[in-house]
Amino acid sequence: QVQLVESGGGLVQTGGSLRLSCAVSGRTATSYAMGWFRQAPGKEREFVAALIWSAGSTYYSDSVKGRFTIYRDNAKNTVNLQMNSLKPEDTAVYYCAASWTSGIYPRNAHVYDYWGQGTQVTVSS
Repeated sequence: QVQLVESGGGLVQTGGSLRLSCAVSGRTATSYAMGWFRQAPGKEREFVAALIWSAGSTYYSDSVKGRFTIYRDNAKNTVNLQMNSLKPEDTAVYYCAASWTSGIYPRNAHVYDYWGQGTQVTVSS
């Protein structure tokens, strides 16, 4: 049973920072891709960032590029999202996702096999 567990969400002021972490368990083979998505109230889930594990390639949405960094911790089998210069519009529930299918388009939520339960990020103005 694969499990993804996010942590690190919370309340922060505009301009502040948070680091989200996603721990993967239940499958020995390393996933092909890990992604972070977010969903704000009344809006659709949107892509934030993704990492192709083997290549180390990273992808970001235009709205977070330059402010967020996705990176892996091989020893802990986690994928982290460092979020800097946070804005009120970053407020959302953040989800991590994993795919074991190679060659996927990592910005597409539908290609991911497993999802975490989400963690709330609130940025106050």
